[in-house]
Amino acid sequence: MSPVEPASPALFLGLISGTSADGIDAALVRFEGSGAALRCELVLGRTYRWNEATRAALIALGQGGEAPSLDEVGRLDALTGHHFAEAALRLLDEAGVGAAEIRAIGSHGQTIRHRPHADPPFTWQIGDGNVIAERSGIDTVADFRRRDVAAGGHGAPLMPAFHAALLGSPDEDRAVLNLGGIGNFTLLPRADGPPVRGFDTGPANALMDAWCERHTGAAFDAGGAFAANGRPDETLLARLREEPWFALPPPKSTGREQFHLAWLEARLGDSAASPSDVQATLLELTAATVADALRASQPDTRRVLVCGGGVHNAQLMARLATWMPQAQVESTALHGLDPDFVEAMGFAWLARETLAGRPGNLPAVTGAKGPRVLGTIFPA
Repeated sequence: MSPVEPASPALFLGLISGTSADGIDAALVRFEGSGAALRCELVLGRTYRWNEATRAALIALGQGGEAPSLDEVGRLDALTGHHFAEAALRLLDEAGVGAAEIRAIGSHGQTIRHRPHADPPFTWQIGDGNVIAERSGIDTVADFRRRDVAAGGHGAPLMPAFHAALLGSPDEDRAVLNLGGIGNFTLLPRADGPPVRGFDTGPANALMDAWCERHTGAAFDAGGAFAANGRPDETLLARLREEPWFALPPPKSTGREQFHLAWLEARLGDSAASPSDVQATLLELTAATVADALRASQPDTRRVLVCGGGVHNAQLMARLATWMPQAQVESTALHGLDPDFVEAMGFAWLARETLAGRPGNLPAVTGAKGPRVLGTIFPA
């Protein structure tokens, strides 16, 4: 399919299930303009929960578990595609918008392996784009990360170009902090600063969610209440911060296969910390490693714009503000972007860039050899 500049304004639909695999975020977005003149409007955003059996299978694979068979991986790839297609169709139904009105779907899929340091490097997101295109009747762009990895990059993070177009300021150094299962930064320097940069900071919600679910039965720590009942164990925190990955220079990325409960348990040792103390320690680990990364990479940051599920964790937001006193820590909602759907909107934008034949990666962020048009187009 030849690159086609979408009519402006145009409707796109973005889909993503993140590291936490808590649900499929679906965003219906209206775009107009490009680059610094880009305007976007979230028409409707929803999160559709996975059924428990599928979620359990995705999490088991995502944190490094062995697949029962190639047949099972193939089945899960197709099944995930059906779930993504169903999310798209449900969103359109709720919005009262027909498939013919949508220029394209941008689908991230579900990461089951991310190995940028393997030989050869690879990353793997399932959720068959053929299934999504066939069921929705809408051109679909998927498999965004592997081209960047093929070009020598990490394939992540992919949101910095989108963040730069919508959230940068010529007058101050800013950072966009996405608190999904894994935390990641986009560094947005003021007009006379260095290029835009971005990288993963380490665990955010994935470890806290897993520990909370094990000890309370709840899928996540609502508002940080479980952590607030405990106190950080400073000895354990120091042990967790010794993880060599934290000292790696950018570009760098990680996932559930690196930071999971087995990783935590190997470092608990003979700790007498209560479950709520461990939860508080994991929350402190997220805040501390985020602050360490910002201090090392853009110490003059004056505003940290937070998106992702972690923005709803009041305890985490408070600790971030304490660890980064030089910066104003606030939600992207104050800047016109719903924090729950920034990433889904970003993959809608990436689909738009792909159809227009424009690169979607930033080599300074991912480490790729150069700009690349990302994704595979699956025509309706």
